[in-house]
Amino acid sequence: MLEADLKGSFRWRGDRTDRWNLADLSGWWAEATILRRLGPALASLFPDAQPTVVLGPQSRGALLGALVATHLGVGLVELRKDPSRAADSDRWHITHTPPDYLDRTLRLGVRKDHLSAGSRVLLIDDWIDTGAQATAAHAIVEQSGASWCGAAVVVDGLSDSRKRRDLDVRALLHQRDL
Repeated sequence: MLEADLKGSFRWRGDRTDRWNLADLSGWWAEATILRRLGPALASLFPDAQPTVVLGPQSRGALLGALVATHLGVGLVELRKDPSRAADSDRWHITHTPPDYLDRTLRLGVRKDHLSAGSRVLLIDDWIDTGAQATAAHAIVEQSGASWCGAAVVVDGLSDSRKRRDLDVRALLHQRDL
């Protein structure tokens, strides 16, 4: 069972004197048996959504997003952190996040030629904590005229159930289970 394997290969890292422990997800990527099941499992959280594109935040969201996109037979669009234009003609949908779990405000963007009206967008990420990046991703989807299908994540750490409902967040695990 994938849930048991995810829990078994997950570790909290830190010493007794550390202010908090850090989530170590590296065991998930190191286990081929887990890795090959993550794409289909995340896609199965939205069985009727019919996304035409997967949106994956840089970097682990893009890694997982590629697995989901491959499984669904759709494209992957990377949600870039602090994007910069390659040329004057390079156009982006840009927004800023509300404060995240480290109290940072991030500048996020997607190239306009990769996300447009008519697209059905499914956000994929490893972990959702404050919902800051998912909220910004939703704003970018709205800017583009595309439709938001929801957010499929491996771990739901949201404490605000309104964000879970408003963003339609579905998860394989909850943080309390780790």
